[in-house]
Parts: sequence; C-alpha cells; structure tokens
Amino acid sequence: MRRSGQIAARLLGALALLAFVYLLAGTTLSTIPRHRDWRPPATGGVTIWIEDNGVHTGIVMPKQAAGIDWRGDFPARDLADARYGAHGYVAIGWGERQFFLGTPTWWDIRPSTILRAAIGSDKTLLHVEHVAHPLPSEHVRPVVLTPDEYQRLVDVIRASRASGTTLPGYAGYDAFYPARGRYDALNTCNSWTGDRLADAGVRIGWWTPFSASVMQWF
Repeated sequence: MRRSGQIAARLLGALALLAFVYLLAGTTLSTIPRHRDWRPPATGGVTIWIEDNGVHTGIVMPKQAAGIDWRGDFPARDLADARYGAHGYVAIGWGERQFFLGTPTWWDIRPSTILRAAIGSDKTLLHVEHVAHPLPSEHVRPVVLTPDEYQRLVDVIRASRASGTTLPGYAGYDAFYPARGRYDALNTCNSWTGDRLADAGVRIGWWTPFSASVMQWF
C-alpha cells in the first residue's frame, strides 16, 4: 500500500510539472510575434472579428466582402432553421470532433473528453455559425485586413475543410463540417485560429494554445 501511494504521488507530481511546463510554454511563446511589422490598412480594408468565450476562439467574417461569398460554402439549407441564413456573417472555429459534438454546453464537459482531445485525434470539424453584425466587446475584437490578406485567410480556411457529411449544430443557426488537421495539446482550437491569422500575414504569437494567447494581440 505504501509503495502504491508513492507511485501515485510521483505520477501526480509528474502531471503537475507537465501542466506547469505546458502553461509556461504557451504563455511565453504566445508573446513572441510572427509578422512583427504587420499593421492594419488605413483605408480600403475588410473588417473581421476575433471572438472568444473564455476557452475557444473563432473568426467572424462578412458573408460578402472583397469578392468573397461564403454563402456557397455554408448555405442556409445546412441549418436546422434556414432563416438564420439571412444573417450577414459567419463565425468559424475548428476543433476535435467528439469534443465539439459531446459538449453542447460547458456543463457537458467531462475529464475523459478533455484527455482524449489532448492526446490527439485526426477527426476534426469546422463549427460554422450564421450570425448578425458583431458588436465589439471584451470578447469580440475587430481586425482590419487588406483585401489580399483577407483572400489568404479565406483560402486557408477553405483548405481546412474536408469532404464529408454536414452535421447538425447545437441550435438552428449553426452546423458542423468535416475538417482537415490533427487536434492535440499542441494543435488546439486556439492555435488553429492563430495559425490561420498568421497565414494571412497578421501579427500574432508563435504558439497560441489558449484563448487569451490569441485575444491579447487585438
């Protein structure tokens, strides 16, 4: 019994150390900028928004801007209530399939769900919500891109989508789409957001595993 207790204590200590190193690395690397000299255009830009709910971030974009039309990618017929298709914006996030489908609310999160996602999964989804014009707030930050930057952002988000069946969302205004990429503790929903912004040329941290890692830049 004593030996079992010692093993358990060492295991808990190792897990605590691993969590501390992960938190420290995520906090530190998120402050080192990619595209250090990036600045938003003074005129003629496209405004997008970065949103977060305290845990997860997403990118909100106008359905029609700079020659881009998202309505063909995410049509109203994919929604449980097609009336939401009249909204002018789409909010897009990426994540692990079972985490998305198994947690319609934060009350539904289970330690096993978190552990499975952290270990890694090749089954990922894009979560797309049809929303009204965003209102800037602590959790919704505007970012202005040049048309070229916006085109690059659109291209990489479209490249994140995989073929497959559209799945129902949590409510009438959203849906899930099969996605590309492996989710794990190093490649989280928030690092996906940061990487897509970096692909567009926006100033963002080198590694953004937490929602705060992303939002601190805007």
